[in-house]
Amino acid sequence: MDKRLQYEEVIIPAPWGHIAGRWYGNRADRPILAIHGWLDNLGTFDRLIPLLPDYIGVLCIDLPGHGRSSRLPPGVPYNVYDYVFIIPRVMKEFGWSKVSLMGHSLGGVMSFMYAAMAPSTVDMIISLDVLLPRRIEDPSKLTKDIEGYLLEERRQADGTEHEPPSFTLSKLRQTLARNSNNSVPQHLADHMLHRQVAKSHMYPEKVFFSRDGRVKFYHIFDIENGLALEMARRIEKKPYLVIKGSLSPFVGPRCDETMSILSQDNPNFEFYEVEGGKHHVHLHAAEECARYIVPFIRNHRPPRSSKL
Repeated sequence: MDKRLQYEEVIIPAPWGHIAGRWYGNRADRPILAIHGWLDNLGTFDRLIPLLPDYIGVLCIDLPGHGRSSRLPPGVPYNVYDYVFIIPRVMKEFGWSKVSLMGHSLGGVMSFMYAAMAPSTVDMIISLDVLLPRRIEDPSKLTKDIEGYLLEERRQADGTEHEPPSFTLSKLRQTLARNSNNSVPQHLADHMLHRQVAKSHMYPEKVFFSRDGRVKFYHIFDIENGLALEMARRIEKKPYLVIKGSLSPFVGPRCDETMSILSQDNPNFEFYEVEGGKHHVHLHAAEECARYIVPFIRNHRPPRSSKL
């Protein structure tokens, strides 16, 4: 079996439960830490992992409330800033003094934020179709998210509804494709669904999303332009790879100044656009992404470059 496909299930203890993950490949050296996007799970990297260099491992994790990781306790809302502290928690668990980050969407934002907070502990960043979080222009969305969060919290607490609405697996594939603007097409949806659905007890022929319903209403950390530029300056000349899907709006003009600072006098900054790529470009266009990621990894994390 290709050792790039071999993995061990990982459980990282946390005060509220645990963080679940899969460690692919080499366990003797420090791996790349891979972090998925909002409402996704580590299955988002299924098609990319086998294309990466076989000498380096990849530890993919499920963020709290996603996949098979524990939910946060009742009354504790989800937000991006607190998610960032998952990175040093994982580092401490395995005794790493440095970390190599690969993040998609929310995971990429987390990587940017952590690198700005603790730049001396980060040796490279791979950011997939994101750099900065999208700004919320309509304040009414925040109001709706607060109301939605409280409603979901009440549903979980009072026990009047024992499980979320359930559907056939085929229907969930269609829902995932539609809600992602076909960024996760139906034929690839199972890469996401296999870690975030559970069988319904009320309707045995159906399944439901097992992730914490509260994560749908998580708080986005709004990084205004001045703050983004200062954060980029703190990251300095670090190896930084940004890959954008040409059909995705997530790396737009708002990121230009930040990328200008990250790339200024920095031969280790790289930016590429995948033609026809949507937000989950690393999933539906894994081969094209690997064309850029593989040489980047070989350059900045060559074999035996960093022991545990």
